[in-house]
Amino acid sequence: MHRTYSMRATRAPTASQIQNPPPPQSTTKSGRFFRGGIGHALRRNAAGAFGPDLAKKLSQLVKMEKNVMRSLELVARERMEVAQQLSIWGEGCDEDVSDVTDKLGVLLYEIGELEDQYVDRYDQYRVTMKSIRNIEASVQPSRDRKQKITDQIAQLKYKEPNSPKIVVLEQELVRAEAESLVAEAQLSNITREKVKAAYTYQFDALREHCEKVAIIAGYGKHLLELIDDTPVTPGETRAAYDGYEASKAIIQDCEDSLTNWVTQNAAVSSKLSTRARKLSQRRRNNIKHRGEQGHDLSGQDAPLNDQDSWLPAGQHKEEGYDDVEQDEEEDEDDIDEPRHSILHNGDGLSGEDRGRPQDSIIA
Repeated sequence: MHRTYSMRATRAPTASQIQNPPPPQSTTKSGRFFRGGIGHALRRNAAGAFGPDLAKKLSQLVKMEKNVMRSLELVARERMEVAQQLSIWGEGCDEDVSDVTDKLGVLLYEIGELEDQYVDRYDQYRVTMKSIRNIEASVQPSRDRKQKITDQIAQLKYKEPNSPKIVVLEQELVRAEAESLVAEAQLSNITREKVKAAYTYQFDALREHCEKVAIIAGYGKHLLELIDDTPVTPGETRAAYDGYEASKAIIQDCEDSLTNWVTQNAAVSSKLSTRARKLSQRRRNNIKHRGEQGHDLSGQDAPLNDQDSWLPAGQHKEEGYDDVEQDEEEDEDDIDEPRHSILHNGDGLSGEDRGRPQDSIIA
């Protein structure tokens, strides 16, 4: 009697996935020991307590974003469980309520899966921001070396103004300043490039997620129209429900809309005011003009070979920096209990199981 049409049961790639292939699974979807507030606080506080001063703030941001992703994972998982429970509850109701709640469970489950996919795309943003943090950590030794030489020169000039070491140190300072200049320029260039790329990932993922959720919400309201909410008098019998084919068609239409959605067909667009458009265009023109009139500085970003002043982030342990989050899987606060996904748990939900006895529907 109860039939659940599982959305995208074959899991064929959508138009959006063909245009923009999905990223690897998020690094946060791994076994972990700490959950909830304790794990969140540990990650946030640990990130700000270690590492070079230059990278501390961004390390903390990256950890806080990891907390956001863990929360999104929880929301996605519980959304799917809610979808199952709605279907179970509706099974004992009248036929129209039973059928509609069953189909609403399908839509809510799909929202949970979209949220799970959103976490993977969100991780692209976070990993890109981590790359800026690693560059910041690599720049710190060049700053420290320059400052150390400067302090040594000042100390010698105060204690031994005629010391021959001053000349040697001043020559070293010139080299250190040149190396630092290259490092700072490289950091500046990479920061701008990565910030734009990172937030492009985030906003593109957010836009797709919100548009698809809005699509599902619209079809969910169409399903609600199939419920006859006309009041009846005691003893009166409602007309037999004849909306099974209609509810199935609505689900199929929703599936088609989600499958065919691409960014170019997004319903919501952000339109700038005349003033904002002019100011933005002026800024873009200024950038373009400077690029045309500037010098080719691409060679300045070549890696430095002087190991005394320029070390990769992973080699700073002797300086007191143990790259708190070099890889999320290696964090001390990532040793959480294994994640049991209801997508793959035999006792949980799957694309075909929403919690009710069901007959397969042949589309």
